[in-house]
Amino acid sequence: MNPEIVELHTAGLLVIKDQKILLAFSKNKKAWYLPGGKVDAGETAIQALQREIREELNLDLDPKKLEFYGHITALAYGENTNIRMEQDCFMYPLSEKIQASNEIDQVAYFDLETYRKEPAQVPGVLELFSRLHADGKIKLSQPNPA
Repeated sequence: MNPEIVELHTAGLLVIKDQKILLAFSKNKKAWYLPGGKVDAGETAIQALQREIREELNLDLDPKKLEFYGHITALAYGENTNIRMEQDCFMYPLSEKIQASNEIDQVAYFDLETYRKEPAQVPGVLELFSRLHADGKIKLSQPNPA
């Protein structure tokens, strides 16, 4: 008998710079994720994102600059196999200084090639790379300079 699928509603911050996306390294899960986190009861996705980014990156997001990008569904990394992540992703034109804190060890920008070299790869992040490429937001490989 298969366990019932449990949906984990989350919100993620999507920052693109030089064809790379901003990811945060979780001390708990030992993997790179989109900054953000779980939507608590009574919160909207934007409220959850603002709270999580304040906790993780010491940044107060300007809600007027948040733009809904899309929804990602993927197996939740590091959780039981019956837990499915449901993540609303919001693009943000980051110009503010960020600093990792709490459960976040560091932040960095990744292209897909660099991300694939990491020992742990999160299904939702891989799905996001694929969707961003399909939508023309990023290129998956950089051409070699002539």
